[in-house]
Amino acid sequence: MEAVVGPVVTRRQELGAASARSLLLTVLGEFVLPDGRPVWTATLIDLLADLDVAEKAARQAIMRTADSGWIQPSRIGRETRWSLTDAGTELLREGTERIYNFAAESRPWDGRWLVLTVAVPENNRALRQRLRTQLGWAGLGSPSPGVWVTPRAHREARARKVLEDLELLAGSWSFVSTGGAIGDERSLVRAAWDLDDVERRYEDFLDLVSRRRPRTDRQALVAQVRLVQQWRRFPLLDPALPRELLPPRWTGNRAAEAFRERHASWAPRARAAWEQVARPG
Repeated sequence: MEAVVGPVVTRRQELGAASARSLLLTVLGEFVLPDGRPVWTATLIDLLADLDVAEKAARQAIMRTADSGWIQPSRIGRETRWSLTDAGTELLREGTERIYNFAAESRPWDGRWLVLTVAVPENNRALRQRLRTQLGWAGLGSPSPGVWVTPRAHREARARKVLEDLELLAGSWSFVSTGGAIGDERSLVRAAWDLDDVERRYEDFLDLVSRRRPRTDRQALVAQVRLVQQWRRFPLLDPALPRELLPPRWTGNRAAEAFRERHASWAPRARAAWEQVARPG
């Protein structure tokens, strides 16, 4: 696989798998990014400990995140504090916007589909995986090999950027059209996305959220990180289909409402606890 310049997010990190590094990214995006201030190593290790991350794993996550180009250190005496790089700021801002815009997205459907045909060399498995991850992040699904679709035709520019970045633009084609008389659009959706799996994940999310009742500010801080960590996988898993193409009583609507309500409810206490743990010394 060709070398990649700049920060890269893996599918595991995008899906929000609860590794030390992905939890660190959630903390950086939720608290360090809006603050615009450096954060001490001890602060990150302290909070990650509350998230069941051992100190060794936390330190490794910090160093790997720095190696990826997202944060950079500065020494103050014997202590180190970390600032977001320009690339890290851009990456986290984009991720944050996707998380919250996704929760609020209700764009009406105009009945049009974007269809892409993309040829990837059969022996280049790594490139196919990157294509699947990045087009999936852009909201496209694949009903058959080499074909990608989305009922959000406005995403063509994002899809083009993916193909450009992966050097797959040559030999690819895009089409924008309404559905014809052959086949059923709901069947196409079922072929392109595993909506049953997405709905099960939403049900698991609702079950977890319903059992969280933080009593203290510190508990609210930990709960907020876990809430965002669990929610951040859905912009990749859920293609945000129009209402007309979703199953009846779609669980994603209740899950999005629960995320917004819990996040708004816990935010003041979580912010107060962050201000306490982020103080130097």
